[in-house]
Amino acid sequence: MLAGEPVSRLSRELKVGRSLLYRWRNAFRKEGTAGFHPIGRPGWSLEDKAKGAEARISELERKIGQQAMVIDFLRKAFKRVEELRQPNKGNGATASMERSRP
Repeated sequence: MLAGEPVSRLSRELKVGRSLLYRWRNAFRKEGTAGFHPIGRPGWSLEDKAKGAEARISELERKIGQQAMVIDFLRKAFKRVEELRQPNKGNGATASMERSRP
């Protein structure tokens, strides 16, 4: 547009509305490239989004660590239960969880 290209042709070529092209032109004339703001929440910069993503990643890594500790604990507990379980005596009764004393 600044070079004199017809707005209608640019609109068709870029597949954007003419009014949007005029808004972009006016923003560029007024503020240069600083006139183009990222789409999304107002006031959020890419740095803010990156910090938010890093915080979310840290939070998820902590949760994964906690879950790994729980899984490890449960594996050890189940292993211990299996070690303590008495074999069935064959009389049809359920095996006891208590140790037999010699």
